[in-house]
Amino acid sequence: MSRLFYTRNALYSMSKPLNYICIFIITCWLLFACHFREPLKVKRPPLKVSCVPFVGYTPLIIAQEKGFFKAQGIDVELSYVDYSQLQDADFSAGKYDGIGLTLGDFMILSATNPDIQAVMVVDESTGADVVVAQSEIKTIPNLKGKKLGTHLGSFSEVFVTEMLKTSKLTSDDVRLVKVEALEVPERLQNNTIQAGHTWEPHLSEALKLGAHILFTSKQTPGLILDLLAFRGETIRDRPEDIRAFVRGWLQGLSYWEANIPEGNEIVSKALNIPSKTVSFEGIDLTDFAENQKFFQSDSPNYIYKTAKKYADFFIRAGNVTRLPNLETLFNSSFLTPPPSLKP
Repeated sequence: MSRLFYTRNALYSMSKPLNYICIFIITCWLLFACHFREPLKVKRPPLKVSCVPFVGYTPLIIAQEKGFFKAQGIDVELSYVDYSQLQDADFSAGKYDGIGLTLGDFMILSATNPDIQAVMVVDESTGADVVVAQSEIKTIPNLKGKKLGTHLGSFSEVFVTEMLKTSKLTSDDVRLVKVEALEVPERLQNNTIQAGHTWEPHLSEALKLGAHILFTSKQTPGLILDLLAFRGETIRDRPEDIRAFVRGWLQGLSYWEANIPEGNEIVSKALNIPSKTVSFEGIDLTDFAENQKFFQSDSPNYIYKTAKKYADFFIRAGNVTRLPNLETLFNSSFLTPPPSLKP
């Protein structure tokens, strides 16, 4: 009897650890099952966006540096590319999801990349784009027979052509030379061109070397617009991320307008340029309301009208043989008012 009692006690004592183990296993299984009943949150890759180092992209830079994109729930990877042709080539190769570029360059790019869409206008050049000339070139007619530097086959060529028209000249009256904006100061100094199209910070450098301003985009209202465009696959796969990106951009614009000195310092550091050359003279950074106007058919600067002007020019010049339907190239549905503008 005592032996049997001992055996039962021993079995009882041995069963305690087994009970605890069973309870632990069941608890872990229940927690594991509950965890996987919740939807898995997959971390999305950053939106890769490229732009040239131009002050018109200030909201993008500030939104990144101040964390506005992260506040909207997205990561953004920025790249600054000096040469627009390299930027376009990398975009075509799939290196970027989005790209900041002029309307004219967007039209050229769409000829070989029809599956892209512009989602907003980021700025309008109202004097920031300039043609600078050597001191002896006093007027536009003085350019006749001279070398005029421009980025051929882009918005730059359209701009200088419009300039020539104001004095009843054509591109046949000058010698157009393919030159990037950053090259203009040096090319003027070594006399390989006598005038050229550029913008800040290269404008300030050219003026220091003795050049003067001959013509500005203030005389071509609505012609030079900078856009933000995305690849078609990104638009289809990540529409909410693009909306968040646009909201972050508009937050960046609002912050700069309220904190201009700090914003200029942020841009100066990001682009590695002197803060005194961060000039917004001649640039209209477009907010939500101004963006809406570009997409209204009764607006004098209706974006489809301006896009057709570029398309017609590039067709005539032979830069492209065919452009996609303009109606498919713009998508303003991603423009939503930032929180501060909502009623």
